[in-house]
Amino acid sequence: MFNEFKNIFIIAEAGVNHNGDVNLAKKLIDAAKQAGADCVKFQTWITEEIIDISAPKADYQKLNDGEDTSQYEMLKRLELSFDEFAELKKYAEQTGILFLSTPDEKSSLDFLAERLKLPILKIGSGEVNNFLFLKQVAQKKTPVILSTGMSDLADVEKAYYLLLENGCPEVALLHCTSEYPAPYDSVNLKAIQTLHSVFKTTVGYSDHTEGFEISIAAVAMGAKIIEKHFTLDKMLPGPDHKASINPVELKQMVGSIRNVEQAMGDGVKKPHPKEVETKKVVQKGLYASRDLKSGDTISADDLVGKRPVIFVSIDEADRFIGKQIKSGIKKGMPLSFNDI
Repeated sequence: MFNEFKNIFIIAEAGVNHNGDVNLAKKLIDAAKQAGADCVKFQTWITEEIIDISAPKADYQKLNDGEDTSQYEMLKRLELSFDEFAELKKYAEQTGILFLSTPDEKSSLDFLAERLKLPILKIGSGEVNNFLFLKQVAQKKTPVILSTGMSDLADVEKAYYLLLENGCPEVALLHCTSEYPAPYDSVNLKAIQTLHSVFKTTVGYSDHTEGFEISIAAVAMGAKIIEKHFTLDKMLPGPDHKASINPVELKQMVGSIRNVEQAMGDGVKKPHPKEVETKKVVQKGLYASRDLKSGDTISADDLVGKRPVIFVSIDEADRFIGKQIKSGIKKGMPLSFNDI
């Protein structure tokens, strides 16, 4: 499936930036479509099934969402119902953009895979070592995009093959740094190439850095999928808004990625057809650097490269050195093979 993507597959990650408001979620769908993303993605969970009430917030959650509520309370506030997600999927279809969501536990997995029949299941980095859940995911026999933050190569290997061995038809891997925002020196984009080399599968990048320049660099490093958090307003309350890009930036990112993928080419070093006319006027031909009389033996000092090529390209100069001039030729005149 992933090999059939004609272009870089761009996931506009709405995540929880709807703040628990289905109408705000619809506005995020509109923004993703207007930006030119291929897909808009959310996160689906039942709070009681994924977190204990005593669980503390992560540092970035405390910073961005405050310390006066628990992680349980935060997630409960951000939770949307299954019926609301069904409404969002229908709205995305009407808008003309693919709808995806990440399941965080079995009930949400069953809902997304069986009721909504999503064509792809995106699994977050936090589940890489959740082998019980990954087996349940694999048994849906739906292609999976797996983020790999917080994991080393051995962790990825276990998760990747567990999915395939339990019925998943195809697994794409996203390199990722699970920090919000992720410092630039934590990104390690070369790991994209490592994952592709080891697993010979589609590899992409889930970008948690500020801005979107690292997403562009990831495409140049070979990423075939880009996932990027976006929000309508970075100043909204909630854990992920400040590490997200706004709709204007999302549109700029999509445009930049499309430009870069066009620029990637096929890797064969050869002149582009549009260079042919330029070549005629930029590359140099062979000219006499001084007056030459009939019978003179040509030395390197007698030759000079000048634009344009009239008869002979400058790279043929060695074929003239040591030869005699048939008839006189003036300084600055182009040479031809008939002259020797």
